[in-house]
Amino acid sequence: MPPATRSSTTRAKAAIRAVAATAVVSALLTATAPPAGAAGADAHCARRAHLRVPGAERQQADCLEELTTAGTVASGHTDPADWAGLTPKDLAVPTGVPGIQIDGYFPDTRAAASTGNTNHGWNHDAQFVIRLPDHWNGGLVVAGSPGVREQYANDRAIGDWVLSRGYAFAATDKGNTGTAFHRDGQAPGDAVAEWNTRVTQLTRAARAVVAQRYHRAPSRTLATGMSNGGYLVRWQLENHPELYDGGVDWEGTLWRAEGPNLLTFLPPALAAYPRYAAGGPDAEQAHARLLAAGYPAGSEFLWPFHHAYYWDLTQRIYREEFDPGFDGPTEAGTPFCTPGTPACDADYAYAERPAEVRRAVAKTALTGRIGKPLITLHGTLDVLLPISQDSDVYADMVRRAGRGALLRYYRIEGGTHVDSLVDAFPDRLRPLTPCHRAAFTALEDWIGRGVRPPLGHTVPRDPAADPATLLTSCPLDA
Repeated sequence: MPPATRSSTTRAKAAIRAVAATAVVSALLTATAPPAGAAGADAHCARRAHLRVPGAERQQADCLEELTTAGTVASGHTDPADWAGLTPKDLAVPTGVPGIQIDGYFPDTRAAASTGNTNHGWNHDAQFVIRLPDHWNGGLVVAGSPGVREQYANDRAIGDWVLSRGYAFAATDKGNTGTAFHRDGQAPGDAVAEWNTRVTQLTRAARAVVAQRYHRAPSRTLATGMSNGGYLVRWQLENHPELYDGGVDWEGTLWRAEGPNLLTFLPPALAAYPRYAAGGPDAEQAHARLLAAGYPAGSEFLWPFHHAYYWDLTQRIYREEFDPGFDGPTEAGTPFCTPGTPACDADYAYAERPAEVRRAVAKTALTGRIGKPLITLHGTLDVLLPISQDSDVYADMVRRAGRGALLRYYRIEGGTHVDSLVDAFPDRLRPLTPCHRAAFTALEDWIGRGVRPPLGHTVPRDPAADPATLLTSCPLDA
């Protein structure tokens, strides 16, 4: 990428450290000295005019009768396109959560602003949303978006539910969005590295805003998220455990300089799947290659969809982020190229690429050295991030790092990467949304009452359970 199109990670970190100092001072001042005559902390939308998000370049605070998507869709305070395809169609929508919503963005870290996020007509990345319910339970939940989606992507799967339980909720677009996210940053790996600093930045700012609104700091701060959002939970608990009391990692992406990572298991799928689907004389060999790459036996019914919509695009845009030199001046490769053609991503061999590629991935790499309790859940039929190449590996990393006592890892039988696929295959899949909620409540008991969750294991899918039961229940002790 041209140097003018990439932001400086060093400048980003310096700016965020400055914001952190401001956030701490703001939290202390506002939490201990509410102005005379201020409305009580339990009043509807109390102190809205006094709320300031430390470090924000722009913010807009609105008093809403409903903070969940039951109201925000109609009021324009969410974007359904952000969360499309992430949840089952019959997932219930809670109601009865009035309060304050703050939308805004943090300054960009380079002269040429990153503009992939067009929400509110702002054309500015590093957008965030903070929701502050009138009836607060004392906690704060922070999330980063999955994939390359924007700040409202977690509203249906996570935000609605935690708000209905009384939590304040904050989410970020991670600083760059869309399929061209790799254009951000000054060097390979910078765009993904910014995701981590943006979550840290939002967590510190949101804690300060909570203190302003309720006259006291949150009693617990929990990180959670799915896919890339789950990766962010892992990274935060490894690198900033002081900010959180714990986290729930919903099938987080694994980045390791030595592999496995997306760039090691997607190319074999791109090369082998067309031969498998064609059913020719080498179909059996192609099938064996897919299984060897980590795609589980029994998941074959999901391969056509993932080949058409996920594998090719994901490989190309993340390869462009970490290894733009692979295809020279071409940006993010050639869609669905035939193996053997020049610079085809189906032929990409991560282990054979220059050391600079591994150095780029190392900017984002995980270590397993978590510092607070973490619950990880992952579906056994995930064919975007195959479980054997991702969470199985990460759980082992945590144990090898000597942090196994802080981890509970649940392999969810019949779960896949996005819950909307459950609607298409209700007899073969189970949704992970109720498993995330079961893990979240288990984390609450773990850090709040000292009740340790069941030891990690594979949670079976009851073949006799109907879809309605699977949508509302996921006993982790099964």
